Order: sequence, then C-alpha cells, then structure tokens
Amino acid sequence: MSAAAIGPGDARALARALVRIDSRNPSLAPGGPGESACVALLREVLDGWGFRTEVHEAVPGRPNLVARLGEARGGRRLMLSGHVDVVGVEGMTHAPFDGVERDERLYGRGTADMKGGIGAMCAAAWQAARDALAGEIVVAVTADEEYESVGTRVMLERGVRADAAIVGEPTRLEVMPAHRGFVWIEIVVAGRAAHGSRWDLGVDAIRHTGLLLAELDRLDAEELPGRTHPLLGRASLHASMIEGGIGMSTYPDRCVLRLERRTLPGETVENVLAEVQRACAAVRVRRPELAADVSQLMAQGPSDVATDAPIVRALEDALRERGEGVRVSGMSAWTDAALLNAAGIPAICFGPGDISLAHAAEEYIPLPEIDRAASVLATLARRWCA
Repeated sequence: MSAAAIGPGDARALARALVRIDSRNPSLAPGGPGESACVALLREVLDGWGFRTEVHEAVPGRPNLVARLGEARGGRRLMLSGHVDVVGVEGMTHAPFDGVERDERLYGRGTADMKGGIGAMCAAAWQAARDALAGEIVVAVTADEEYESVGTRVMLERGVRADAAIVGEPTRLEVMPAHRGFVWIEIVVAGRAAHGSRWDLGVDAIRHTGLLLAELDRLDAEELPGRTHPLLGRASLHASMIEGGIGMSTYPDRCVLRLERRTLPGETVENVLAEVQRACAAVRVRRPELAADVSQLMAQGPSDVATDAPIVRALEDALRERGEGVRVSGMSAWTDAALLNAAGIPAICFGPGDISLAHAAEEYIPLPEIDRAASVLATLARRWCA
C-alpha cells in the first residue's frame, strides 16, 4: 500500500501497510531486512499528515523515527513509543506478511507486537492535534526492541525526552504501569576428565551441576515466592539451557548451565548474582571440590510507575471519557518502558492486542481494538498537552 493511500488518522490502514512489510530483526532472524522499509513508509505517511519528522540510525542501516506535533512552549510533552522490528516467522500457520483481514481481525507477524499499536499511536497524535495543543506529542518509533533495544538507547542518548510516555505494547487496553526485568546467567562447572572406570581420578561436572540445580530449585521454591510485587506477583528463576559431557565412558570435564532470573522492581543484577554465588557456596558445604564460574550474559532492568502517578491517572480518565473500563495490571513481558523510566520519563504500557499472541504461530489483532486504542490515546494526548 502506498503512503498516499493511507488517509490522515486512518489507524487501520497504517497498521495494515506496516504489517505487509517484512521487518524481521536481523539479529534474531538471519537475513531479516530490519526496520528501514517500515520507517521509510512511516516517515512519508506522517510527513503527509503534518508531522515534523526526523530519522537517525540506531545502527547502520537500521533507523529510528521521531515525529512531532505541537510545540512544547511551557506545556507538557507526551511520548508515544513503539517498535517496528519483529521476530522470525518459522512455524507460523498463516502467511506472515500478507496482512489478511478476516472476521474483523488483521493477521500477520507484528500485528499484535506491535504494528497495530503503532497505527493507533500515530492516528491518536493526528486526532489530538486537530485541537490546538499547548504541549507537544512525540511519536518515537525505534529499532531493535526485540533483541537489545539499541534503538531506544540511541534515541535517549540523542536527548529525546518527554514528561511521560505510553509504550504501545499489546495490553488489551489495560493500563500496565510495571513489568519484570531479567538477568541471564551462565555457570561453567569444571570437572576432570577420566576413563569411566577411574572413579578415583574423574570429577563429574554434570553431577556437580545437578547438585547446584537442586539448590537453585530450593531457592525458587522456598525463597523467591516471598518476594512479590502487587501487580507482578513473585520473582522467579528457571534453568534455560544445559550442555556437557564428552562420551558415555568418560567423566565430563565441563558442564555449562544457563539460567534466567526474572526480577522485580527493587532487585538488582548484583542481588541476583549474589544469590547464585550463595547457592554455589551451599553446595560446596557438601562438595568442597565444586568449581563453578558464574557470569552475567545479559540483563534488562524492571520497570515500575506508581499507580497514582499523573500519567496513570490521566490514562484512566481518558479510558472513562471514552466509555472504556479501567483495568490496571502488570505486564508479563519486558519492554522499552524500563529504559524510558531509567532515563527519568515515567512510562507505562497501553495498547491494542494480546501479548499472548506475540511471537506466536498465529498472530492477529482485533481491528476495532486499534480504533478504540487510538480514541483513548487521542483523548489522553489532548488532556496531557492542554
């Protein structure tokens, strides 16, 4: 679909056009084309709708788009944030980029996560700007959210700021002020290779890892349930991957265990690594020869905005004004809201679609929900920037 065919404020048409562009993240899907075609279409559309747009590269060949309406002359600035990169399409049960509509649903990779939300945000900004704004609406569309969120990091480094932000991830129009973070951890357990008959020489790295797994299981079953958040529930830990061994008749000299620890607001990477080190120490009480090297692979922080924060209350008011129910809950997935909050921009998740369909074999978004999200966000933007 050409940009000229997408009328001003048409959220459905914009979402449909974006879904029909393959924007697989090349860091996750080798050969994926990335975000550039989506950003080019968005810039052409939003220029035509009267936005002031700028494009900058997050990494070479993978751009961000920042589009603005209004002027922040003493008024407040509202950011509407989203991403156009998508994950791979292996195993999907329908064409990933045809953008087929059936039974008032739009099907395709990225419909829920989160091109439907992008369509709603852009349309909402255009609708809100039909009235005079005392503040400014900033639509920030970033690259690489699905991998390392380089796009949002670069955007923030370039000084893009707002007084509050809505991240348009799929929440089924629920208000989601908080989500968990995560820490990826690798533990390398060392043993000593020996012939299977030489129990006196061999040190079994896999058995030692099993003892450590048992201690980590105790941590997850007994300690972590006591750490809770009112919207997010408990902290958690799971073993993601394990590998080791040389052959059936050889003591394994090495075993590598990889963990994911989902963190709550207030927990830090240092806290988590210390937990794992304590688990190793507990095993060494029984097996002093345990040799385990613990390292951090990757981490993203949790996000938390108070439920009585001004942006939360303003969104709730906008929902009521549009005749929608108000439901406040926690987001199950990690989002760029954490990075925005860390930069001093109170950011909450709100958008059309269901997060359980993100990355799924069947991905779709109800078309009426895109319209409803756009209406609520337009009302919010008018209030916030008034």
